[in-house]
Amino acid sequence: MTQTRTRLERGRSALGPALALVHTGRAPTRAVLTAELGVTRATAGAVAAELEALGLIQVDSRPLGAAGAQGRPSHRLSIAPRGPVALAAQVHADGFRAALVGLGGRTVATAPGCMTVPADPAHVIDAVVEAGARLLRETGRRCVGAGLAVPSAVAEPEGTALNPLHVAWPAGAPVRELFNRSLAAAGIRGDDGEPVPGFAGNDVNLAALAEHRHGAGGGAQHLLCVATGHRGVGGALVLDGRLHTGSAGLALEVGHLTVNPEGPPCHCGSRGCLDIEADPLAFLTAAGRDPGPEVSLLQQARDLLREEYATEPSVRAATSQLIDRLGLGLAGLVNILNPDRIILGGLHRELLEADPERLRAVVAERSLWGRSGGVPILPCTLDHNSLVGAAELAWQPVLDDPLAALGVG
Repeated sequence: MTQTRTRLERGRSALGPALALVHTGRAPTRAVLTAELGVTRATAGAVAAELEALGLIQVDSRPLGAAGAQGRPSHRLSIAPRGPVALAAQVHADGFRAALVGLGGRTVATAPGCMTVPADPAHVIDAVVEAGARLLRETGRRCVGAGLAVPSAVAEPEGTALNPLHVAWPAGAPVRELFNRSLAAAGIRGDDGEPVPGFAGNDVNLAALAEHRHGAGGGAQHLLCVATGHRGVGGALVLDGRLHTGSAGLALEVGHLTVNPEGPPCHCGSRGCLDIEADPLAFLTAAGRDPGPEVSLLQQARDLLREEYATEPSVRAATSQLIDRLGLGLAGLVNILNPDRIILGGLHRELLEADPERLRAVVAERSLWGRSGGVPILPCTLDHNSLVGAAELAWQPVLDDPLAALGVG
């Protein structure tokens, strides 16, 4: 027993890195964990056992070897099936949604989305937190923290939403403060009895973080994500596994790249910005369709693209126009950032799937690095990736130091 504790003490600093490896699927067995951490098999075993004791992972009691494999079989590692969760919340132009997300980016429960977003940020944040609190009561799960995704740049260190243009909130709304206040009022507490910590971030930043850890961005060192959700266009850059948010959290405001100098005026004061040239409303307008109030603009644009692209010339023309505008924006970003992978979300993912060669050709033609070999352009793969990314904010302290975050030792 003493020897085991000594090994654990030596490996205590490896708890966070070990959990991150299991969390992202990079250590499916204890043998892989040992190799990735660069520790002895005994230390890796002690680390895995401690993470299991914390209720975070599960270690198979019987090691299994692959058929025909040589050498000692290894214990499989997986996420604890009834482990703790993070409360994830998202607010966008057409509504809000809450979910519980466990380690591994696994969504445990989701509340029905609401299609009404009040102009008072405190009111909508209270509503989405209460939806999350109901999920916690219904599932009986432990909560380690909470994350909120908003359609705005979030300034640091203040945690304010600087430009929430598409939800009619006042500029500079203190979303992180409001979120933490609401979490405390809803009685969402950790194992130590204190209110769980709340974090807030831009929705596309969080989508990129989720895709890098659990989706289409896995393994990329310089990952560029561009997406259009319900309104506007956002971008994010993940460098070596961490979001690049700039000096004050405001990096990658790609929606205000000019892609059509003669285009319509943008709310930022310029003209022809990506924000209004390549979002769902732009697609519906280019196709000659008047959006209705029944479902979100994103859903209307998706339905139109899926159902009429093959048969309706106006829809194909609108698709080509948005692809060309998007391609110009991506080419400029490639020239500046030199990413090793681009992933596209929201309606942009479906534009890529409709005519992948056209988009890749525009980017290659207009960018220096694209002409020299091409940058892979892939669709995002996660459902509700901004929600998963919001949960990643809440999980990060646990990944950094599981014992401290969970109040153990």
